[in-house]
Amino acid sequence: MGEVNAVTIDALVVAVPETSGSALYGMIDVLAAAGDLWQTLVGAEPALKRVRPKIVSLTTERFRCGNAIPVIPDLCVANQPTAPIIILPELWLGPDEDLHGRYKELMEWIRRCYAGGSSIYSACSRSIMLAETGLLDGREATSHWGYERLFRMRYPQVRFQPEPNLCFADPAGRMVTAGGTSSWHDLAIHIIARHCSPGEALRIAKVYLLKWHSEGQLPYASLTSRTPHADSVVRKCEKWLENHFNEPDPVARVVQHAGIPERTLKRRFKLATGATLIDHVQNLRIEGAKRLLETSDVSFDEITPHVGYQNPGFFRRVFKRKTGMTPGQYRRMFRSFAAGPAIRT
Repeated sequence: MGEVNAVTIDALVVAVPETSGSALYGMIDVLAAAGDLWQTLVGAEPALKRVRPKIVSLTTERFRCGNAIPVIPDLCVANQPTAPIIILPELWLGPDEDLHGRYKELMEWIRRCYAGGSSIYSACSRSIMLAETGLLDGREATSHWGYERLFRMRYPQVRFQPEPNLCFADPAGRMVTAGGTSSWHDLAIHIIARHCSPGEALRIAKVYLLKWHSEGQLPYASLTSRTPHADSVVRKCEKWLENHFNEPDPVARVVQHAGIPERTLKRRFKLATGATLIDHVQNLRIEGAKRLLETSDVSFDEITPHVGYQNPGFFRRVFKRKTGMTPGQYRRMFRSFAAGPAIRT
């Protein structure tokens, strides 16, 4: 009964030149369909739009966002628009690129909206903008796993969580950050569930074939991404370990390869990469196991010694802690990608 008499709620979707066009317009399409598209498809009554999304930017003049996709804003932040829902979709930013000094007027507007009672939702890299406003200081937040180092270095006051697909910054749920690139799907489902109804969120998920990423981000994250640094000895050791991580005693052998005292190398390695030497070796071994699980039928017990471990039970526990999945769950999930779509004959 409540859904029949529901009202339409305004949502302001913030666009700047760095915004991802697919995330911007995908979010608008999905929100605008709430209360209307499913009902139209199945002939149900009434068909009432539940969310009215509008684009807000620094100007109402037309501009192009990521991949030269045209944007025509409905509203300008200088006019202080307000709405119950403020959405910050993904930005195209490098893994070491913050927003310091950019969009001060927009940052201030976001702070005022939150203080005035709006709920703020950010997707993927847009939590970097939310961090720049200071609203995430002392709070938990997530983003794409590729920005973890950026948050650790540039926004240490934010309690960054690389695992979840959604992270709630406050007990009231008025500030929510979403993880990886397609996590705007999860965010849209959450927004519709909270501001419309869980039933409508389920209907929209069915219409658009949106999947809730309950597994979080860990299964998708690379554990061995290259970190830019100027330590040539550490870089040499990283290169050596890429080819010898699965051999016996790789830490002791890489110390010999480095030609400097063990304590000195461990200290410099952690300073340059953000990871301990033993963690780096462990991550290389897990990535090696992941590749074999994705591309072969070799059992996990056979994979274990291939990547440098002798105890499958121990390595299985390490694998699950690092990826959030058992080896069997990981293989089932990612072999389906490698196999491609099933073809009916």
